[in-house]
Order: sequence, then C-alpha cells, then structure tokens
Amino acid sequence: MTSDAVSVEPAPGPPPAEGVEQLTTVFSTELIRWDRRVLEPRPWTVAQSVWVAQLAATAPPGPILELCCGAGHMGIVAAKTAGRPLVQMDLDPVACDYARLNAAAAGVASEVVQGDFRAVEPLAPTYPLVLADPPWVPREEVGQFPEDPLLAIDGGPDGTDLAVACVSHTARVLLPGGHLVLQVGPVDQLAALEAHADVTSGALRVAEVRQFDRGMLVHFAAAE
Repeated sequence: MTSDAVSVEPAPGPPPAEGVEQLTTVFSTELIRWDRRVLEPRPWTVAQSVWVAQLAATAPPGPILELCCGAGHMGIVAAKTAGRPLVQMDLDPVACDYARLNAAAAGVASEVVQGDFRAVEPLAPTYPLVLADPPWVPREEVGQFPEDPLLAIDGGPDGTDLAVACVSHTARVLLPGGHLVLQVGPVDQLAALEAHADVTSGALRVAEVRQFDRGMLVHFAAAE
C-alpha cells in the first residue's frame, strides 16, 4: 500500500512523548500505551476485535487491515487472536507511533502506514478482513467530548463522512468472501451505509448489526 500521500515505516519505535504523560489501559489481554493526543481505548470495543477474530476462522488467508487504527489496540487484539499479520493505517503520526509500539509489545507483526487512506488507490483486492473505527461524532456535537482529540472524533456534518469512506475503500481492497467490521455511532447512521453504492450494487452486503450502549458495529460481507 503506497502513495505520495502516505509514508510506510514498518519498524516500531517509541512515540514522541516529551512533556506528555504516557498512560496505559488494559484492553482484552494487552497493556496498551497511549496519551491524550490520541483517542483513549474504549473497553467496549473489544467486541469489535473479537468479532473480526471470529470471522477470520472462515475468511480467506491473508492479513487484517485496520483503518483509523488510533493506538492500534483493536487490530492488535484481533490479529493476535486470529494468528494473522496486520496492516494498520491512521492519519495521525502520533497514533501511528503508538500503534507500532503497542504491536511490538504484543508480539504482533504489523505494518503501520501513516497517511490518509482515501488518498490510496488500491491496485487489486488484497485483504480478507478489514476492521475500521472512523470518527463518527457529528461535527456540531464534538464539543461534548473535550478530552478527545478532534481529529479522532469529528465525523463530519452527520458523523458518517469517514464511515462512508471506509466502506468505499474496503470495497476496493476486500477479497471475495471477505469481511468488514465497521464501528459507527447511533443507529440513524446506518441509513447512510445501507444506501452506499457498493452496498446497493451487491459488492458488499450488510450481514449483521450489533448495538452497544456506546456505539454500533456493522458487519459487511463481500460477494463471493
């Protein structure tokens, strides 16, 4: 996955943390390092990691792709549980530093790509599994979450801008018979996903939706 808009640095390294307090959170079985410049790992999202790992049991071979990876915790747990390599992508370089650090600490082979996935033009379907946690807070509501970095939560006017982009990208990189598990917010965001051109065309189908107190997980399955 290469583009003029991204930079690939597969070797893990410590994040720039001078003057910033580094925090830790236990996420599933992993101790995840992060700080307030990135989104705090949410315990409920372990469910997304577990779901991807379960789908991996019958998915085609190959690595897991995680879009909007943040500190990397969800992809790391999914990949470690499934026994698969991992590719992670985020626009924020600090988040990418933490994803590298956390993957190395967990013993997970991860290629971390810093950049905007929307700028990448895939050459061919590559991935059997995609996990995505895009920003999904509607722009007029982001002020309700002052501790969260704006880049990590601002999902545009109705909160679905990045979620829709994740579906578009997945439709181009997902292998036949592959799966996407996408995290979004309230149930009213589902309509924008169901109306997506790649869903109405049959390239992807909404296979299952699971609702939680803090958000919603949507499983898309690729055509065989």
